[in-house]
Amino acid sequence: MNLDLLISNVTNPAFLFFILGIIAVKLKSDLEIPPNSSKFISLYLLFSIGFKGGQELSHETFSAEIAWSMLFGIGLSLLIPVYTFFILKRKLNIYDAGAIAAAYGSVSAVTFVTAVSYLDIQKLELHGHMVAIMALMESPAIIAGLILMSLFNKDDKDKVKPLSVVKHSLTNGSVLLILGSLIIGFLADAKQAEGIKPFTNDIFKGFLAIFLLDMGIVSGRKLSSFTTNGLFPLLFAIVIPLINGCVVAYLSSFVTHDVANRFIFAVLAASASYIAVPAAMKIAVPKANPGLFLPMALAITFPLNITIGMPLYLSLIN
Repeated sequence: MNLDLLISNVTNPAFLFFILGIIAVKLKSDLEIPPNSSKFISLYLLFSIGFKGGQELSHETFSAEIAWSMLFGIGLSLLIPVYTFFILKRKLNIYDAGAIAAAYGSVSAVTFVTAVSYLDIQKLELHGHMVAIMALMESPAIIAGLILMSLFNKDDKDKVKPLSVVKHSLTNGSVLLILGSLIIGFLADAKQAEGIKPFTNDIFKGFLAIFLLDMGIVSGRKLSSFTTNGLFPLLFAIVIPLINGCVVAYLSSFVTHDVANRFIFAVLAASASYIAVPAAMKIAVPKANPGLFLPMALAITFPLNITIGMPLYLSLIN
């Protein structure tokens, strides 16, 4: 069954468009997404993810377990970037270390969708608030990555004040958009929200495909940096997600006893963002190299999670 999931996801149009972008570069094609269009698509994806998460959150009846689960998810997305950043900066520059740390602290919506289908196969039910938690876990990791880059940026001669860094990170356009969209989605009237559903939901996968095509082109141009760093990026993209997933599979028992919720937490902790974080870093930190963090998240960690990770995390929980 895991083989079926793997085949299903590697034949996903969005993933294949990413591969097409890399192939286009290798063939020296003039295929290119105009910069303004690329920026718009990045902003759209952040807006859509945030709004849908807010909508899901508005449909939930709050309980102590949901509140603790939200805090647990946000805590994970703040803690993972911090500890991974200090590992990464031993081998990589500050910008790449911060971007990769943010990617691995954040979550993959596509991996989340795959996890939901895996739950269905296992006859387990997904609880709606976990969708909102998935969206809530996007922003803190981006903020943490930006703060870490600012604090350890040796090029900045001025002493960085943590409060000003937090303010700058929260007012960063990409972070503000996803947080603002989450709040608007939560506050929006359900009937009114239905009116923009075709924009927020129906065309999402199409824009995602074009975004990954653009990311494939950018990555293809900078793939040499992935190979010039030796085995370190490869080992990081394999070992760290498995550690995160296994540890969280255990720690989640202190927050919820529901097997499905614990499984989703483990998968989210083990996943790496290749939508929200690349979209945010493209705008906020253009010096970060997508040819490094995108292949790590998309070509290594993603297939690792859907083939080895998911059965491992579920068996640990059971």
